[in-house]
Amino acid sequence: VYIRKHPLEIPPPSEKDWLKDDEEDFFLQEADQKRDALPQPFRMINKLVMMVFENAMEIIERREMLREAQKLKVQPTKCSPTAEFQVTGRANCLTVSGKYIFVGLSVGLAAFKVSDCKEVSAWDAVKTEICAIRASDLGNERHVLLAVDEMGLVWLFCFHRESFLLIKILNEVEDVSKRSACVEVVLSPGGDYAGVLLQGNTKAWLEIYRLPKDSWLKEMEKGPGAAAGLACRERRSSWTSAADVLLLQESPVSASKADAKLSLPVLLLKVKPPKPVTGSTFKSPLDALKKVDDGSMLGLGYNHLIKDSQWEQQEAIFRSIYREYLEAEGERESKEEIPRHATFHFLMPSWILQVGPEVKVQPDVPAGISVHWDGSHNLCLYLLNRPLKEKVDSDPKPDVVWPCAAPIACSAVSSCSRYLALACEDATITVWDKHLGYPLSVTAILEERLIRSIHFL
Repeated sequence: VYIRKHPLEIPPPSEKDWLKDDEEDFFLQEADQKRDALPQPFRMINKLVMMVFENAMEIIERREMLREAQKLKVQPTKCSPTAEFQVTGRANCLTVSGKYIFVGLSVGLAAFKVSDCKEVSAWDAVKTEICAIRASDLGNERHVLLAVDEMGLVWLFCFHRESFLLIKILNEVEDVSKRSACVEVVLSPGGDYAGVLLQGNTKAWLEIYRLPKDSWLKEMEKGPGAAAGLACRERRSSWTSAADVLLLQESPVSASKADAKLSLPVLLLKVKPPKPVTGSTFKSPLDALKKVDDGSMLGLGYNHLIKDSQWEQQEAIFRSIYREYLEAEGERESKEEIPRHATFHFLMPSWILQVGPEVKVQPDVPAGISVHWDGSHNLCLYLLNRPLKEKVDSDPKPDVVWPCAAPIACSAVSSCSRYLALACEDATITVWDKHLGYPLSVTAILEERLIRSIHFL
């Protein structure tokens, strides 16, 4: 039998008695704060909750950084409307001329004053929907308007003494099947000329009208009753002070119809798109030169000596060389179609538009127009100072032709009418000085870029 002589003693702890899992927190945890480890699945739930809180704090910090960066930016000025006005029907378009705002409605036209936004006149004789409107100030509180309705008809109005006067429907024909629709309408600065781009079933063309605004001013002064207007009605307004909203109420005044007694516009030009260039039928260069009226200008490329057989041979060589690429992309037989859309601008007098000494040139009246059709390389310039003919030439030749290296995609004219910008399909922009007659700059945009619109600022 073994008998212990001394009492039982507990040895002091040592490093080898520490738990390996709690080595990091051994000196940080106190006895009263020590927690027991959570069992599963509570440990997983605790981990997910902590992740949610950490992600939420990151999002909050990111939003605070964005808010601080937004405060450092220059804030745009917020403008609230100074007045509101209601119209009859739906407003589709509007334009400003002088001290009036002309609005195209779903039931006609309406004119408002810029100063107080009160309606002064309206036209709804035929209850037609106006989709586009152009206006120009003629002076002496007279304005000329061109309105395009939903059927593509172009209505020419003169606004005088706060009333609309219908002068003419430019593209109206008796046979409805032969009616052409207006695609684009442009008024020249000052209201001297109007351009209308029309499209039929299979063709398109551009018509340029000379507006006899001087005759209109004299006729209005001689016959004030002629400007009584066509289907105008008065309106009275009431101002709601609580909501600061201008409400327009229709008065029971009946519409009055008056016949237009003003001079009609004169068709000056009828420009058709260029025809596709075909093979030559000339036997010698002399025959081709005989077809050129003036050797000082470039033509549209019709007078050449390339035969159809030469083009066919060139096409066959091209197809044989790039046959695999054509087969990979799926070769398509595409016929060359006549373009049906054009972009045109009215141009003031300049060096590129030379007129004869017998013609008086006014600096504020357009002297010509520039036209380029979709897919065409040529910018065609036509003079407007030409004598009037009983029968308008259906296919006039351009007075000046500017050939470009690539098809012209879009163009723009500066507000001063001195600079002309041409953007081609090869992403090249050329700015021309029309007064001096040479390009100011040529800018090439990055490759594989297509320029669809260009503007001067």
